[in-house]
Amino acid sequence: MFQFKQFRVDQAGCAMKINTDGVLLGALAEVNNPANILDIGTGTGVIALMLAQRFNDAKIDAVEIDETAAQTAGKNFKNSPFADRLNIYKADFVDFFDQYPEKKYDMIVSNPPFHINSLESPGTKKNLAKHTDGHFFERLIESVTQHLSADGSCWLILPLPTAQLVKAIANSCQLNLMKTINIHSYPGSEPHREILVLTLDDRRGVDEKFIIYAQPKVYSENYQNQLKNFFTIF
Repeated sequence: MFQFKQFRVDQAGCAMKINTDGVLLGALAEVNNPANILDIGTGTGVIALMLAQRFNDAKIDAVEIDETAAQTAGKNFKNSPFADRLNIYKADFVDFFDQYPEKKYDMIVSNPPFHINSLESPGTKKNLAKHTDGHFFERLIESVTQHLSADGSCWLILPLPTAQLVKAIANSCQLNLMKTINIHSYPGSEPHREILVLTLDDRRGVDEKFIIYAQPKVYSENYQNQLKNFFTIF
């Protein structure tokens, strides 16, 4: 059980536990007054819960293919102060969109499986949560293109090699890269993740830098500011 300031997250049965990637995406994803948000591959539901806390008027759908994780996320939603605005769907996102072809979202977020055609990790659940192939991202970007609202944006957090692939796929689907946030562990280290912000319009792309630690075991001021409304340690 992970205790946040306004909600708790039970991680039982979820292969992917709460991690820095997820909480950064939940803290940094931004759209002006979103009415409808979609979290693809919600896992424990932590990103959806963070967005529900941040955006008081937003209705949030969360899709999760793993049955146990979907059940856990559903319980976390039900036990949160935002239960009336959160919906869980146990489904592959392609099947979800086939079932609800009319749905449009002002924000789509995902901390997706990120190891492409690499050595699989032990355990079926963890493989499902962490490993995929290029076709997954082709399907994901095609779905995003069809289900973003005109002014909406898609936020993805990815390792750098996967981010390069996704940028190419997005370009072929006429999705524009509005922003790249380079995630660094320390001020002098190379980035190890990128948050990609994709839109349907042609807003000019910008690059930003986000540093997690000022020094070993000391979070940066920016990290603390972004997470202070969530983490009890701040």
